[in-house]
Amino acid sequence: ETTNSPEGEDPSVSLFRDYLRLKTVHPEPDYGEIHAEGNIYARGSQDMKCVTIQYIQAVRRLKAEGWKPMRTVHLMFVPDEEVGGHKGMETFVKHPEFQKLNIGFALDEGLANPGEPFTVFYGERNPWWITVHCPGSPGHGSRFVENTAAEKLRQVINSFLDFREKEKHRLNTSECFTLGDVTTVNMTMVKGGVAYNVIPAEMDVSFDLRIPPTVNLQEFERQIKQWCKEAGEDVTYEFAQKHMNQNVTSTEENDPWWSTFSAACKAMNMTLEKEIFPAATDSRFIRAVGIPAIGFSPMNRTPILLHDHNEYLNEQVFLKGISVYERLIPALASVPAFPDEA
Repeated sequence: ETTNSPEGEDPSVSLFRDYLRLKTVHPEPDYGEIHAEGNIYARGSQDMKCVTIQYIQAVRRLKAEGWKPMRTVHLMFVPDEEVGGHKGMETFVKHPEFQKLNIGFALDEGLANPGEPFTVFYGERNPWWITVHCPGSPGHGSRFVENTAAEKLRQVINSFLDFREKEKHRLNTSECFTLGDVTTVNMTMVKGGVAYNVIPAEMDVSFDLRIPPTVNLQEFERQIKQWCKEAGEDVTYEFAQKHMNQNVTSTEENDPWWSTFSAACKAMNMTLEKEIFPAATDSRFIRAVGIPAIGFSPMNRTPILLHDHNEYLNEQVFLKGISVYERLIPALASVPAFPDEA
């Protein structure tokens, strides 16, 4: 337990505060002040230090009650999201030691939801990070040089951003209800040029794309090739990241994992909203090796503030989350072994 619990504060909240004070942003975050309404402000309060403590405290309470699980419960604390972290997780799930764990089901991170329901993620979009190279004729800045890199660059940017506009309009229609149902395209870097009066021989533009599992990825790449071809000769592209796995976790009522998860939530009077996760988590690596995974953070009545200013979580929502995991973990650990499980 934490050693510096303020008078009357729940020890779980004190532990959470201690963990949040470990600096995970730069250069000088102020994690000392606590809000009068019980809102705990800090980087990681929603993403993802909350769930870390909730897992630990839920298991601690269950052990104290003498609970004996039918299945083994593994708590995994790994670098997530940033490219280095994901690379580590991708390698880890392929490691023989991970295979020996014989994991049947995984709970991973989710998102906050401003409303009363709890959001549950059964799949996620594939991140593609792409750089398009536009070579062209160099020359002096006083002339109309033909076939310049900038003209090709403009055409590429127009194609990508026109598509972005179409997807933006599809969002919130009858066809697409949430961000996870559409492809987001964002131009994130532009490079090129050496001086004001020199027409450059090459210019590059980079995009961050997030593609839902309903999209045919081969067709989508053919579209990118077409955009490059239309921009002019010798326009090429390369991927910094290209995820192709489109596995989703079953949310059918006859699926033993989903039915157990949803029944436990129903017993706690929780309303669930099923979605495709809009960003990226380690769930995709877990699903890729054949393990069903659900992304779930018990944070309702909470604005989504991950990576944002004034990220916070209310302590009552945090404490309720521990109780939720206290019910979910035994339920999932009690799912009987299937015939194909060792």
